[in-house]
Amino acid sequence: MPPVAVSDSASAPGPGRPASVPLASDGRVPGPRGLATRQRLIDTVAEMLDGTPYREIRVTDIARAAGTSPATFYQYFIDVEEVVLTLAEDTADIGARLSELLEGRKWRGAAGWQSACELVDSFLDFWRQQQPVLRVVDLLTEEGDARFRRARVRMLNTVTVALAAVIAEGGAADDPSLEAMARAGALVSMLAHVASHQSGFESWDIHVSDLREAMARLLYWGVTGPRVPAH
Repeated sequence: MPPVAVSDSASAPGPGRPASVPLASDGRVPGPRGLATRQRLIDTVAEMLDGTPYREIRVTDIARAAGTSPATFYQYFIDVEEVVLTLAEDTADIGARLSELLEGRKWRGAAGWQSACELVDSFLDFWRQQQPVLRVVDLLTEEGDARFRRARVRMLNTVTVALAAVIAEGGAADDPSLEAMARAGALVSMLAHVASHQSGFESWDIHVSDLREAMARLLYWGVTGPRVPAH
């Protein structure tokens, strides 16, 4: 899916609501104990996603694993999907911070190669660590759920915009005719897609170490050159 600019207005806090404090399902602001219970439910679902298909997770199973009751679950969430959406948004926030690896970095010579390798490594590590949640995000995005699509687009768009800024500042002077966002979008889509299918590549006897080298080279060339022949 191509990264695009998205609005954050849908997730903006309402009047009088602290941006960092989530509301309970009935609209009230939970206290410290309530927030701890809510977080325990979220953490429980995150653990269950690591070994249970998303559609097989039930509220009763979550409550039992979290040491609470279904009634308590419904104080904080409407259904299981709302918990997963919360996880998706939190994961998107973490993924968006990959853009920080592009700030103030050099993209020529040995330093540029190091920058490319670090960005590739971070994508691979991020997807390995967040795979259970990202798998569900991809599934529901493909099914047309706009909420999960927004989370995924926001995550990748942040990195794409940062990489496009690097390209626009002169990193890809070999071919200034290629629009910076187009080049950045193609590179970020490659990083995300390959990172999300690491185990699949391994099953084809394509080792992640080789994928890392290939992606780093493509990223480095995509930012700095070489120039392609006229066509």
